[in-house]
Amino acid sequence: MSDGVQKSAGERLQRALSVMTGNRFKGLLTGLFITMVIQSSGATTVMVVTFVNAGLLTLQQSVGVIFGANIGTTITAWIVSIFGFNFKIAAFAIPIFGAGFFLTLTKRSLNKNIGQALMGFGLLFLGLSMLSDSLSFKPEQLSRFSWIDDIQSWGVFSLVIAIIVGIIVTTILHSSSAFSAIVITMAYNNLITWEFSAALILGSGIGSTIDAILAAFGSNADAKRAAFIHVFFNVAGTILVLIFYSPFLRLIDAITPRAANIAIKISILQSAFKVLSTILFLPFTKQIIALSKRFIPDDAKGKNNIYRLDFIESALVKENVGAYIIRAEKEIKDLTDLATDMFDLIQIGLKKRDQTFIDEHLEEIMQAENYADQMHEQLTRYIVHIERMAVNEKQLDNLSLMLSIIGDLESMTDECLNIALLLKRSIEKSMSFETEDTDRLIPYVELVRQFLQFIHININKHLDPDKLSMAEELENQIDMFRKNLKKIARKRLENGADVKAELLYIDIVRQIEKIGDRAFGIAEALGQTQ
Repeated sequence: MSDGVQKSAGERLQRALSVMTGNRFKGLLTGLFITMVIQSSGATTVMVVTFVNAGLLTLQQSVGVIFGANIGTTITAWIVSIFGFNFKIAAFAIPIFGAGFFLTLTKRSLNKNIGQALMGFGLLFLGLSMLSDSLSFKPEQLSRFSWIDDIQSWGVFSLVIAIIVGIIVTTILHSSSAFSAIVITMAYNNLITWEFSAALILGSGIGSTIDAILAAFGSNADAKRAAFIHVFFNVAGTILVLIFYSPFLRLIDAITPRAANIAIKISILQSAFKVLSTILFLPFTKQIIALSKRFIPDDAKGKNNIYRLDFIESALVKENVGAYIIRAEKEIKDLTDLATDMFDLIQIGLKKRDQTFIDEHLEEIMQAENYADQMHEQLTRYIVHIERMAVNEKQLDNLSLMLSIIGDLESMTDECLNIALLLKRSIEKSMSFETEDTDRLIPYVELVRQFLQFIHININKHLDPDKLSMAEELENQIDMFRKNLKKIARKRLENGADVKAELLYIDIVRQIEKIGDRAFGIAEALGQTQ
């Protein structure tokens, strides 16, 4: 069910997660909404850890989303308690499953994903009905479960056992929602007491953090801190409730309607626990972040010219490639920034062509080009991994275009290095350019810089026909400039100018024009994205 909902709306929800977290309250609402829709706090927190690791979310923004996800996960318990025991759900579980099955036979991927979600709902209701029937016993049959009554009579020790059981079983199931459904069903059939049920629910909250912990392996310090905060929220909240266990249960008794059964009561307890914990911890976001930094130190500072992009596949989001695509887009934006920065350094060299450029910038350009080569290789491998996942036709087309864009961006960095090496040669051989020749380069270079800025602004966005026309106009202007500059250089050659200097000048003009060609190639690819 969760996979179906994630597939049908997952990429849009994940993009919302990456942009709708301006402050802790927006983050809280975003985490709450997304988790209620996909019905999996584990999937939400895994996305949060992934996005923090990618730099799409800050640690500060992630806190609110994590708190909201913990509240949103209680929606499944409410579905179970409201529909599972007040209606004959088996009667409409099969029709819902059947309707979902027929939707999966359609050609549209959206309908297939909705169908999968409906099949999940049908199986959920059918499973609840079967679980409830299997745990329904006659009074004389309950004697066989006397050992459960014995454990529940051990006082505080029984609560500790319940919490441990909740942690272990939820860790194995990777779903606090599934475990909550089991607990609610057992309590409804009088197999476990109200107090024991409450402790099991508290333990399941801690067990649900396993997915965020697993997602944090191999990630950066902030991503690990986000996972730590998720664990802290549930562990600290559980400890506080245990300290005031009896008063807390009396509070739940007081706010539960008299006509409500124990299933509703457990749902109220779970929601109250999550909401009260959020109210308590949300004002202390900065302090909780500081605590996470004390437990998890900063990453060791390595060399800046080493790039790594590991493909870490999570079981919770493997069916939804949206998180991986968003990560790839972020890396493409970084590669665009790198190419733009390299061209800025080239502009410095063209304006001030002396030894200072070699001493201060050449090594930086060479390292940046090597870094771009690494990005090209690893990003390509990353996207190929995504293409092997359950992608739809639209996503597959976009991924192919992303590979093309990455290739053009890396070629831009190659051309920037070529220009830098040409400038180095001209400086070391004391080649002189006429002042007017250098002046003619300035508007030419500025035009290419304008094109790069256009790409930088629109990267990862679809270009409409108007913007494509702007890109085409820039490309035509660059071509005209290049032809005029080469024509002038050839005339100087015919008039006896320094052959080596003029040929090098023509090479520089050609390399700059190639950058414009690459920019136009990227613009065309962006125009084809969906």
